[in-house]
Amino acid sequence: MMLRTLVRAGGTLLQQSQRTAPRLWVTPAQQRWASSLPMNTVVLFVPQQEAWVVERMGRFHRILEPGLNFLIPLLDRIRYVQSLKEIVIDVPEQSAVSLDNVTLQIDGVLYLRILDPFKASYGVEDPEYAVTQLAQTTMRSELGKLTLDKVFRERESLNSNIVHAINQAADDWGIRCLRYEIKDIHVPPRVKESMQMQVEAERKKRATVLESEGTRESAINVAEGRKQAQILASEGEKAERINQAAGEAQAVLVKAEAKSKAIRLLSDALTEQNGNAAASLSVAEQYVAAFSKLAKESNTILLPSNSGDISGMVTQAMTIYSTLAKTSPKVEAVEEKSEESANHSAPSQ
Repeated sequence: MMLRTLVRAGGTLLQQSQRTAPRLWVTPAQQRWASSLPMNTVVLFVPQQEAWVVERMGRFHRILEPGLNFLIPLLDRIRYVQSLKEIVIDVPEQSAVSLDNVTLQIDGVLYLRILDPFKASYGVEDPEYAVTQLAQTTMRSELGKLTLDKVFRERESLNSNIVHAINQAADDWGIRCLRYEIKDIHVPPRVKESMQMQVEAERKKRATVLESEGTRESAINVAEGRKQAQILASEGEKAERINQAAGEAQAVLVKAEAKSKAIRLLSDALTEQNGNAAASLSVAEQYVAAFSKLAKESNTILLPSNSGDISGMVTQAMTIYSTLAKTSPKVEAVEEKSEESANHSAPSQ
């Protein structure tokens, strides 16, 4: 009966202490308050995601896990209460100098969690203050390795380097830094104006480059169009010349065929009756036509002594024709004899 009464009293005191006792690791701005520790009421109920460090006669005894726990009055004492949840800490704004000697005002947010309540309780006096100071010093060290332009471009790598450096130092404190985020980076007004001028100059440069590239592309397109036009014109002129040459060749062939037919008809006509008279008439007509054109083509004229004697000219032309006509049968006879001799010599061989 007495044990049951003690359990009820312990539970009531525990509930009152839990309602009135805020958690450690809390600043007033973050509504986390440092308060008095829970009392040893023999029967204790530890909330989830909390670790209560118990000392027995001044020495570390054990860590109470969430749920029902029993302690010995007077001998056991709850010395530390650690929260195992993820904790958010604001890193105050501070000044840092970059690699190119630019003074920056920078702040951030730190996310961490207690992994070992024993180390967090006995490894460092004030874990929050220690981690905050470590984050500030690490931030200044990392910013001193980068130029101003790289600080803005490589914020992720900067955050990861700060987290890595904090975890190396905070390992003995039982604390694990999960991530660090830079909130704001403030640069001096003059540096900000120069950065704005640099951005405007870069934009003007890009606009000039794009305009020059457009002009170049336009000139290339115009030159390419002229080149194609010249190629097409030359191909058209070539085709025209080929067609003209083919037409002239065809005309020459037609003229030659017509002339050969005319000569053939003329030769047939000369072999008929009164052929010589017809030839004399044709020669006389051509002589008169040629004589009438002498004064039209040039001012200088060379005339034979008997230019008025048409009959003499016709007689002379007919004499030449008769001589050629007599010579041609002889040539044909000689050719026939040479062919016969060749035919006779071939069988004898």
